[in-house]
Amino acid sequence: MNRRGLMRGALLALVIFTQTMAGCFGGSDETQPDAGPPWDIGFTYIEDPSGHSDPRAFDVASPFDNTSLGDWDAASSSWVNRTKWGNASWAVFGNEEGGNCCEHYLAATKEGWILNFGGEYPTWSEDRGHTWQEYRPSVLSQIGCREPKPTVPGQEGLGEGSIVQATNGDLISMGWFPYPSSSGADQFYAFLYDAEDEEWTWCFNRTPEPFYDRSWQVEVVGPISGGLYGNGDYATLVISNFWHQVANLGGQISTDGLNYDYFDFPDRDASLRVETVDLTFVSEDLGVEWDYTKPHKEMRAFPVPSGGLYFPNYFQNGQDAFLDTNLNWMAAETTEGNSLPSEYCAFDSSGGLHCVQAQGLSILHELSWDGGETWINQTYDLSDVASDIEEWEWHSNGEQDLFVLNVRYQSAEGPDVDVAYHVRGYSEDIAPDMMTFLGQGDLDSTSGAGNDIRFDFASMGILPDGGSFIAYHDSTDPDPLFGVELLLPE
Repeated sequence: MNRRGLMRGALLALVIFTQTMAGCFGGSDETQPDAGPPWDIGFTYIEDPSGHSDPRAFDVASPFDNTSLGDWDAASSSWVNRTKWGNASWAVFGNEEGGNCCEHYLAATKEGWILNFGGEYPTWSEDRGHTWQEYRPSVLSQIGCREPKPTVPGQEGLGEGSIVQATNGDLISMGWFPYPSSSGADQFYAFLYDAEDEEWTWCFNRTPEPFYDRSWQVEVVGPISGGLYGNGDYATLVISNFWHQVANLGGQISTDGLNYDYFDFPDRDASLRVETVDLTFVSEDLGVEWDYTKPHKEMRAFPVPSGGLYFPNYFQNGQDAFLDTNLNWMAAETTEGNSLPSEYCAFDSSGGLHCVQAQGLSILHELSWDGGETWINQTYDLSDVASDIEEWEWHSNGEQDLFVLNVRYQSAEGPDVDVAYHVRGYSEDIAPDMMTFLGQGDLDSTSGAGNDIRFDFASMGILPDGGSFIAYHDSTDPDPLFGVELLLPE
């Protein structure tokens, strides 16, 4: 067993002992804070938290003890009697670092960048949040854009977008500017960062359907021979959350990352030729880039290392769908004829296939090492503390042997609560070893236009050093925030 496995075993033993013996030694019946095991042995701050402009201490508690939430005190609008192990400092950021009124759209890169496209333009930090950069389009779009259009940089109006790193290191992204401005209205701008040239470019695209609230985006692993759609090292697919989920309309596809064409999706009750797709990659020695290709979970698809894009549980009968490197649709199954257990799945560099799904007041994490034929699982049961699971997201990092689950739930007796579960050493044990309360957990919010206080979706990423960064919302800011983890295993 490795060092982390030994730490996990000792930690779990201490947790079980302290919970079993609670109340056996007399004294007060009140919950005693900071009475947990030595959870931070082997951890150190990757940098001094005071070096950030807004470091905040987040409570850390047992992932197996739902009562650690404490009691909601309406008079003080705070949680009291919380059973916690201690706290850890995170660096906190707001919508000035790439967000907007209602969300952040976060992603990480293999170079260690924190990406955010929650607002108008691609925004990023190359130094764990100390400094931030933003790309705004030039007055004229690039040579090669099929629909040339001038713009007024910085005056495109309110907007939002999507962003993710492709396996070759490029950053594929799009921005949607719905409102009338000096540059126009209902505008789709494709933004591309070319990793080889180390520069940004952009093109305007006329979209067949309006309302890209919110866009999701993912790579189709190539090489691509797309016929009328063109050829390329990869393709990038963008969908509208609204239209895709409400009416199953298609999206936009590009083989150069800049010029997009309308792309149809098959009907959910279609009967397509079934293709066997081998999803076994444990022995393939995938590169670290596979720790950064997972799109936002609501894309409901994941890139396949051998090529193409996989849509688990796509059809009404539970069958999967597959988009191949010729950009042809087909039904899909694993080598043993199985479908995947959830719409939300992805690989990381370990070759393990993670699938996650919400089931009532629980989240189920399943992990397969044989391409989706057999699974080990871990259930996160929130029924003791939650009346509803509102938003959730997850990421994994094979290089760090790390899985992180973020959940925002409506507490049973108080406001919304944001938590993060860490699973360190998931290749040995997929049980979580730590739970962190993100923020104060003192603010109710709702997704969707028309609501006064909005938190539209969960978003997060994991940096190459193993530090996660996660969106949350509490009463300290009218808009959603995100925190960057600073206390990490040595």
